[in-house]
Amino acid sequence: MTSTDTNNPSNISNDRTPSISTEDKIERESKSSEEEDEDDEDDDEKNNTLDDLADEELMRRQYVKKNEFRRVSVAAERYNPEEDTDSDNEQSLVYQKTPEQRQRLKEAVCHNLLFRTLEAKQMDQILDAMWEKNVKKGETIIKQGDGGDNFYVIDNGIYEIYVSKQEDFRDPIKVGEYNQTGSFGELALMYNQPRSATIISSTDGILWVMGRQTFRKLVLKHAFRKRQMYENFLREVDILQSLTDYERSNVADALIPVEYDEKEIIIRQGDEGDRMFFIEDGECDIEMNGIFHKRLNKGHYFGELALLNHEPRSATVIAASTKVKLASLEVESFERLLGPCMDLIHRNTSKYLKK
Repeated sequence: MTSTDTNNPSNISNDRTPSISTEDKIERESKSSEEEDEDDEDDDEKNNTLDDLADEELMRRQYVKKNEFRRVSVAAERYNPEEDTDSDNEQSLVYQKTPEQRQRLKEAVCHNLLFRTLEAKQMDQILDAMWEKNVKKGETIIKQGDGGDNFYVIDNGIYEIYVSKQEDFRDPIKVGEYNQTGSFGELALMYNQPRSATIISSTDGILWVMGRQTFRKLVLKHAFRKRQMYENFLREVDILQSLTDYERSNVADALIPVEYDEKEIIIRQGDEGDRMFFIEDGECDIEMNGIFHKRLNKGHYFGELALLNHEPRSATVIAASTKVKLASLEVESFERLLGPCMDLIHRNTSKYLKK
């Protein structure tokens, strides 16, 4: 199955069928049964196309999983970060930007899944390496079947997604669109495959662009190394000992790095909780009702109580060293990924509350 070269199409309908106008419905009702059978066959083909796309989209979203980085495809040459021996000190291209451009780019990429694990220094390299591209209504950005050289992040504009099931890419079907946000083009760069979708701008717009080699070096290589580091770190966390390697890898993929300076408040008693934290480096102090309770250091975790009990934060946690590096796990990932060790978390929580 060929993965689609798209990222989170925003308007693929729930039943995965293209929208039908009122005129089309009236015309269909007037057709003979033979014509209706032909139409049904056409609809089935379209539905199969969208079903395939949905399955492929699910696979695409999971590209950061361990097997996607380490498994070498027979059909296509993939980028393997483990085999990348290029020096990290090699100077990347820098495209000058005005403060206004840099801020717009930062806002465009800050919620992108591909960039969420990057630290501040790495994010600065990403911002430096992208350039602005103005597009016109009707312009084809990428074309199904072509080779892929660039990755795109949307600043603004609407971009329609088309996929053809034909060998010569005739009669493409619109399967979705990006509306003012999103990114596309990464799969062709990761797997050295032709573009698997056509993207056409339906309005004037602005894209941010990154070349193949820069994308692989700054995005994929950093993401791979970050996951390796988190996997090793999570092996030392006592409550996660019952996780399999695969489950631990999933948790590592979901972690988001964050840093705090000394005396900075990380969570505040009484606030709503939306994530828990693991301490990568540094120390944190726990206060309850303004009174010091205990100090935590590397390998400890906190913030899980509010997620377990769906209650406000029961304590305040403050950075107690010059720089504290944390890995945060959002509530949705917490509930989805930590099921196998939830009993142990509850037991540890009970001990904690008794102290």
